[in-house]
Amino acid sequence: MSFVLYLFLVHLGVGISLTLLLVSKEAGLKFFRFNAGVAALLLATAMAFRPPTDVIGDTVIGATSITMLGIALATLTIYWLIAGRILSQLRPVLPVVATVAGLIAVSLHSLVAATPVVSGGLLTAISALTAVALLGCTCTAMVLGHWYLVIPSMDIRHLQRIVFLHIITLGARIVIVAIALIIALSEPLLTGQSLQQYVVSIDGVFLWQRILFGLAVPMVLAYLTWETAKIRSTQSATGILYVDFFTVMVGEILSGYLWLSTGLAV
Repeated sequence: MSFVLYLFLVHLGVGISLTLLLVSKEAGLKFFRFNAGVAALLLATAMAFRPPTDVIGDTVIGATSITMLGIALATLTIYWLIAGRILSQLRPVLPVVATVAGLIAVSLHSLVAATPVVSGGLLTAISALTAVALLGCTCTAMVLGHWYLVIPSMDIRHLQRIVFLHIITLGARIVIVAIALIIALSEPLLTGQSLQQYVVSIDGVFLWQRILFGLAVPMVLAYLTWETAKIRSTQSATGILYVDFFTVMVGEILSGYLWLSTGLAV
């Protein structure tokens, strides 16, 4: 379970770092500093739960992925420390470095563990990257919605844009999960069962919960958020996003468990 928690924290931390590049500067320096601090804290916690490099996969590549995470963590921490204070010329560069390093680490995790994975290394890496984007957009949309209490005059288009990106990343996540399940129809899972046997077994409830709470419910909530954002109801949109983010978190934690227990990159 520590590996599942590690993957979730890494994906969420890197996802928040990614969305720092997508939000308008009008959100204010405090918004970016807050999110950078949260991302750094998540990655620091992930490092505390990191498994041995031989558990991640190949020792060299596993060590490289941890190094990349260390770079992302250090960069985000520096950003949080200097934002609005000193070396302002570095501020635009630091989130880019952190995001690139984090995405490399996520990709290495997936490719290293490709051997026992049903859908293969490339699709597994793409699945992990869509998880990063989905978690980041959902979390940042929730925080940005709340930020309208801090800056009431902020243009509603910024919330609409991040909610739209959230819907796009959720759609991409659904497509990847569907492809992984189609491939799994012709290959045995790590449990030794076929997918058809697994979905009707007791353990299959985890897959059903992952699809329901991690994909179906967020799609409904994302649509409701989009509609409330269109009528400039930021408080209602933020309330829905809190529930949306919770369901996405549940879905992605279950996704990590299913990946490690069955080989399904869902």
